[in-house]
Amino acid sequence: MSNLSTYLFSFLFFSFLLSSCQPEVPADDKEAKTTEVQAKANIADVEAGIRAYIDRETEAGDGFFHVEDDSFDLNLKLVRVHTEFLSVLGPNEFFACVDLATVDGDVFDVDFFLDGEPGNMEVTRTDVHKKNGQPYYSWKRNSDDNTWYTVAMKQASNDLLGVLHGKDEFTFHYTVTLPELDKSAKLWLPIAQTDRFQEIELLDIEAPVEGQTLKEEQYGNQALYLDLEPAHGGQTIQVDYQVIRLEKAAYLEEESGLEKYMGSTPLLPIGGRFDTIAERVIQEREANTELMKGRALYDYVVDNVRYAKQGKYGTADANFACDAKSGNCTEFHSLFISLARSAGIPARFAVGAAIPSNRDEGGTDGYHCWAEFYAEGKWWPVDISEANKYSNLSTYYFGHHPANRIEMSKGRNLQFSPGPASGGISFFVYPILEVDGVDTPVAKTNFTFERKVLN
Repeated sequence: MSNLSTYLFSFLFFSFLLSSCQPEVPADDKEAKTTEVQAKANIADVEAGIRAYIDRETEAGDGFFHVEDDSFDLNLKLVRVHTEFLSVLGPNEFFACVDLATVDGDVFDVDFFLDGEPGNMEVTRTDVHKKNGQPYYSWKRNSDDNTWYTVAMKQASNDLLGVLHGKDEFTFHYTVTLPELDKSAKLWLPIAQTDRFQEIELLDIEAPVEGQTLKEEQYGNQALYLDLEPAHGGQTIQVDYQVIRLEKAAYLEEESGLEKYMGSTPLLPIGGRFDTIAERVIQEREANTELMKGRALYDYVVDNVRYAKQGKYGTADANFACDAKSGNCTEFHSLFISLARSAGIPARFAVGAAIPSNRDEGGTDGYHCWAEFYAEGKWWPVDISEANKYSNLSTYYFGHHPANRIEMSKGRNLQFSPGPASGGISFFVYPILEVDGVDTPVAKTNFTFERKVLN
């Protein structure tokens, strides 16, 4: 490997493992390098290369992709290629991140390094990085030579595990690509709001048509509402923010409407089996205060739900989480909220994005959500899915949210006027697009950021 390629590999390796990124090279070589790389391969070529490799290996493996080393002996099926993580490292050097699953439903995040040219790429290195969202290791940069090395999760510092303390400041870009439209359509997109933990400056909105700002009254969320025509199909909408975000710990809040955080909804039911589970857990843990009860239910969800993007995940359905004992952040926190409310503890939901802690620009891994519960006269922040991934941070995430995130909306079953024909919005972070009253996926939603480096 050339010296320049070694530099590229070292500089970018960690970013590729945790989120999307752009190649970076020394300034005096950047123009020549970019021209050379772009002439040879692009991201679509990398996707085609890794898919072709997995297809070949799966066919040779009697329908399974086989991974074997000192720690693993896995027979896997392709789930998805993380197109947001694909990268061109240098001339004929590429990176891909792929989810593959066992027949039992365990999902493994596998990282690949490839060499070659478009149409003729071979894998040179394969690393199993995560199982069901839980990483086996983290990465740390050697400041002397810019190389990266692995750090066992138990020895990894908080910043390596996604936590920035104190304050974070960054520009955040919310970009939506519309699908082709053959009829008029309506779109709702969340607009982030300033509160005591985040200062939001709306820098710009670029859209193919002038929109209307809507506000729902129960939680104070806002939405950008657009009436779209077929001519707007394929165009993009971008909202740019400047954000100053503070780390959140348990806090006092003048609150006269706790009852709205106690009710039942179709996706956040209370009573019944949730009452039975909550009562059993609280008794077993001898929890006799609201704070102790909150911790008991938090620990129950951490211990009994696994992070796995399979089945009907991502719908924030507490019943699904209770049955499947798996899901993404929406399932973890929906189950917790249903259990807490069933135990008489007010609890609430919020959603936005986590900003990577160990780089200062690029993309995020989609949305992230979290919760709070009310005890001892304070709201206590919790992030149960992150506690599940990083067990050595489970104490931190009971009572804290790090500074490196942005909140897009609060609450569940949000009611706007005009609102979607399907009714209340279950949780609001991605855009809602309706064509003739039918929910229709947008082509793509991307979150990117540039951090202001703080002294």
